[in-house]
Amino acid sequence: MRTNKHFKNVAILLVLSYFVFMFGNGIISLSLPDEVFYAQTAKEMAQQNTWMTPMMFGQPQFEKPVLTYWLLRIGFMMFGLTSFAARFFPALFGMLGVVAVYFLGFLGFKEDKKAFISALVLMTCALYLGLARTVFTDLFFSVFILFALLSFYWGYLHRERKAAGLILFFIFSGLAVLTKGPLGILITLLTAGLFLFIKRDLKFLLSKYFFWGLFVFMAVTIPWYWLMVKLYGNVFIKEFFYNCHIRRIFEAEHKGNDRWYFYPFSMLGCIFPWNLFLIGALFSIPKYLKEKDNAFYVFLFCLIAAVLATFQFAHSKLVSYIFPLFPALALLAGGFIADSLAEDKLGRLFTIVSVASIGFILLIPLALAVGVIGYPDYLSAYAPAEVIRSIFIPTFLVLGVITLMVAFKTRLRKCVYCFAVVLPVTLYLFPFISKDIEPYLSAKQTAEYLLSNYDIKNSILASKFFARGVKYYTDKEVAVVDMPGTQFFSPHPVPFLNTPDKVRDFLRRQGVTYCVLKKNNLQDINGLAGKEFKAALLKVIGNEYIVKIETVSK
Repeated sequence: MRTNKHFKNVAILLVLSYFVFMFGNGIISLSLPDEVFYAQTAKEMAQQNTWMTPMMFGQPQFEKPVLTYWLLRIGFMMFGLTSFAARFFPALFGMLGVVAVYFLGFLGFKEDKKAFISALVLMTCALYLGLARTVFTDLFFSVFILFALLSFYWGYLHRERKAAGLILFFIFSGLAVLTKGPLGILITLLTAGLFLFIKRDLKFLLSKYFFWGLFVFMAVTIPWYWLMVKLYGNVFIKEFFYNCHIRRIFEAEHKGNDRWYFYPFSMLGCIFPWNLFLIGALFSIPKYLKEKDNAFYVFLFCLIAAVLATFQFAHSKLVSYIFPLFPALALLAGGFIADSLAEDKLGRLFTIVSVASIGFILLIPLALAVGVIGYPDYLSAYAPAEVIRSIFIPTFLVLGVITLMVAFKTRLRKCVYCFAVVLPVTLYLFPFISKDIEPYLSAKQTAEYLLSNYDIKNSILASKFFARGVKYYTDKEVAVVDMPGTQFFSPHPVPFLNTPDKVRDFLRRQGVTYCVLKKNNLQDINGLAGKEFKAALLKVIGNEYIVKIETVSK
């Protein structure tokens, strides 16, 4: 009977997550600047006929290990060089992560409903949904960590499965290390070690299976790292270990994020629309920790603590860095929701967060309307004002009103399920407005315009933000202009023009130069034109200004 229940729940979750993550995710082209970075690397690996060395702009690049690029190449082999192919494996891993949270929730809560609601929360929270529909390493990395910790907790609860649990723990940790680096094993070992220390059960690790697991872990991870050191020596060591790991501890890649409160606020913001339910769950935690059987809640907090301890004190901060703790947040929120719905009378805390969440959703269209009127230039960087007015404002308003009506009719008991459709329904508007929104996300239309209308024989001059997309969609050489500006955080073997003299020298050598520029870079270029160069604006697509610059003959 229990097996049938699991089969039904997993089948429902897979169907729902297919439509949320996979269906229609190839309609909008790969976005700037990161999706095209990973896709271009896999594309150049295929062009160079190598499965081992990541390539970018014709040179090896070591910003991330190789596993993500393997998956992308396999996707391209299966479906062609399309955005759907690039996003196939992120969507598939997103589906697997939802199922993993269901089983982890069942192991911990020992209740199907709590596990199912937790999986639903994860599936429909903003950050998870966004990463499952785009090309980043963070989703693969986090799902491997999730599978490693699921294996560990399974072996911990069922001691007869200890050997399999520990070996799988190290296999999935090794795959995480092949996805994003040594942090894969650091997070999993720190979580498991802290949990066992608190439970006074460190002897669980002291067995031959732990050492067999370490051996398997080294067999999974060492060959690729050893090959890169052998082939590229200090170049690989300096770029991968120092620049991409150690340097980011001491130097912020995105200086505006380097605040102590960045991650706590990101946790609450990026689990939308479940923000307030998570806060409600956190208020309820002392009650759960006082219970005799509190091991699962201790385990979840060990995961959260391990991730924050790993990233909080590093100066380089991004929301996606703490993504591995979002399954724990979903389980906390899901457990709180299920417990509240199981009571004969809804508790005051659940009532407050439900009503406040409905009010929050109803405020979104108001905030968007104020933004369109008062801050149109700011919003135009993300979406056209007419799209916000005609699509997003009425949609959020309708969803909020429907949720409010359901809440009144069912006395809040069913409104929770309305929140699960807020983001997916809004997301599925994108295919219908892709012609309007795509120019703000991708360089594909710009590349198609250039290639179909002009014979480009020289390097394309691009703003820093557009360079990777221009390369991916045109297959032309690129140079980057940013005056004054800073280099890419990781090396890009392309001309980087950050002074007027460098730009003038480049334009003189080219003779005729086609450019894809941001507005501020266009203004810089126009300031250099003078009598020596003639600049003509060819077209504006989204926020991309296509310009032709010719050297004036003397």
